[in-house]
Amino acid sequence: MDKLIITAAICGAEVTKEHNPAVPYTVEEMVREAKSAYDAGAAVLHVHVREDDGTPTQSKARYKEVMDAILRELPDVIIIPSTGGAVGMSAEERLQPTELMPEMATLDCGTVNFGDEVFENTLPMMRTFGKRMLENNIKPEYECFDMGHLEAALQMARRGEAPGHPMQFNFVLGVPGASSASVSNLLWLVNALPEGSTWTATGIGRHEFTLAAHAIAMGGHVRVGFEDNLYLSKGVLAKSNGELVAKVVRIAKELSREIATSDEAREILSLPPRK
Repeated sequence: MDKLIITAAICGAEVTKEHNPAVPYTVEEMVREAKSAYDAGAAVLHVHVREDDGTPTQSKARYKEVMDAILRELPDVIIIPSTGGAVGMSAEERLQPTELMPEMATLDCGTVNFGDEVFENTLPMMRTFGKRMLENNIKPEYECFDMGHLEAALQMARRGEAPGHPMQFNFVLGVPGASSASVSNLLWLVNALPEGSTWTATGIGRHEFTLAAHAIAMGGHVRVGFEDNLYLSKGVLAKSNGELVAKVVRIAKELSREIATSDEAREILSLPPRK
């Protein structure tokens, strides 16, 4: 079994300081939360960016500012910028981070209900995202919120419309309106993966650590962070992303699963070594 890759989704696009005062907006706050997660055991950072007032943005310039600042502090960390952005953004707006030539980026695999909103990812949009990642030599992390999203990603890869083998998936379960964070759903998705794929499980809200424990035992990888969940336990707000990562490390230790460094994660994910 591979060592466990922990991804920290440090801010997202929807949560605010009103939900948890530790949610980062500014460049300095992003670096603080990135470092807290990395120091606790995260090998990968999934990054959205905000303006200083908390407004979500996909600005290429803002992404460059944030990613450069993080890499100055954490030169070996793997950064996965979001191309999901926030609900309502256009495809071209969302694709701006890919112009920075990151080694990885997310690719959302289908339109889905997000609570009372609709997160649009039509097949033509997905092909546009896949083409950009092929052109810029970016490895996608295919984000699946519903069961059919996996087949959509595999179909695009088979047709050469998006990067293929070896593929990395993130199964985001528990979003209101999408597939529930059940073990049976996770098993279904994992069992449908092509050989040689890697996968991460993300449980939303109260499902974060329960799904993490199952993923750890099954040999998958785990994502936690303020984007997905703000609480360390019921009614107890996490003081940092690092606290959420540290809890996963403790669970992994109890299950005898070693934690991957960023360099080890790069090898597991079939990424070239950091230059």
